[in-house]
Amino acid sequence: MAQDSRLTTSDHMQDLLLDTPEFPEFLLGLATMSASLVDAEGQVTCTITVERDGGPATVASSSEAGRRLDETQYAFHDGPCLTAVREQRLVWIPDLRGDARWSDYLEAALQEGVRSVLAVPIPTEPFSRAGLNCYASTVDAFTEETKGLLEQHAASMSRVLRIALRLHGANVHPEHLRAALKSRAVVDAAVSLIMLQQRGGREDALAILQLAAKSNNRRVHDIANDIVRGAQLPAGRFNGG
Repeated sequence: MAQDSRLTTSDHMQDLLLDTPEFPEFLLGLATMSASLVDAEGQVTCTITVERDGGPATVASSSEAGRRLDETQYAFHDGPCLTAVREQRLVWIPDLRGDARWSDYLEAALQEGVRSVLAVPIPTEPFSRAGLNCYASTVDAFTEETKGLLEQHAASMSRVLRIALRLHGANVHPEHLRAALKSRAVVDAAVSLIMLQQRGGREDALAILQLAAKSNNRRVHDIANDIVRGAQLPAGRFNGG
């Protein structure tokens, strides 16, 4: 794990805040900075989750896979990262296969190749909650030393993130974008569940979802929402079904 302490300084984070006028871009910078801190070789994905007034979360990720992993949790309404954010406590999973909590979500994460997770709360304002989420493709990727390093990093982020939240007000996402993020998260969760049942890839799972929507003359989001709520998965097979 890389441990360049220069990346955790308040000066670097304040420069980032000054140089990025949009809140999502600022969070993206923090996520990328965090990933570089714990893994210089790019084997760890980091995301930043922010919730305000119980509304949909703002998410920034150092990779596309990280975004999917976080947003899939929003569709399940629970998971290690949401727990860290909402309960403001550290969640450390050395091996996803050995953890019985959040079983549906952890199975979806395993399908994405994730084997260990570390989620660290970031202290913010009374009406907002935030967390730093780290995903790795190997078991025991996060050691006691890494955990301490990331807790210090989260504490360093706290002050500049509070400033950013005040600067950007309550609506860091317009309502139409909030709705779009929520819809995308539900579709991602349904795709993960289809992958689990059919033991196939993401593209095939999405094709099954789209075919079910077309066959039933319904929107993809509506079919996906039914699946996440426990409805029977669409009929079909991978590889030519």
